[in-house]
Amino acid sequence: MNKLYLGLVLVVEAVVIGLLWFMPPGWLVSDRLALLLLPILPLTLVAALLLHHASGNPGYRARRLSPEAIVGYRPQQTEGGTPEELSRLIVERADEIHRTLLESPSEVQVEMCALGYRACVNDMITLTHLINEESKTSGPIRRLRLRSARKRATDSLSVAREAMPPGTLRATRQEQQ
Repeated sequence: MNKLYLGLVLVVEAVVIGLLWFMPPGWLVSDRLALLLLPILPLTLVAALLLHHASGNPGYRARRLSPEAIVGYRPQQTEGGTPEELSRLIVERADEIHRTLLESPSEVQVEMCALGYRACVNDMITLTHLINEESKTSGPIRRLRLRSARKRATDSLSVAREAMPPGTLRATRQEQQ
């Protein structure tokens, strides 16, 4: 879209300068005015290119991307996440664990799913605390939404737990002790 606007501006400027060049002599000193306005075309183009470069061109950023930048990237953690967001994250992870366990996973995948399940359970504890704190000051509709978010997270964790092979969580707990 920006290219379209830039093209329109350049065409309008070229037409105005061309019309001024062919105006009759003495009309607003057209030859001198046209010569003064002539640098506007390249200046507009340069300004547009600089603005495009400074605005974070995705193509430019992709060329500057390195493996070190990818590995070192840490997404910003949201300290004040809402219970709904945390519930959504728990549901997404639990559904992924469930899907992985249904596809006849390897032993490593099962162990990774067990670790992911534990992380979801820890987040569920955090979610419960957040909901309990927020429920004290919220109205009835908000409390219903909070209960619904907790129920979605609990149900998805239950489904993931049922998909776990027997003894998976117990075995990994014993290995940690």
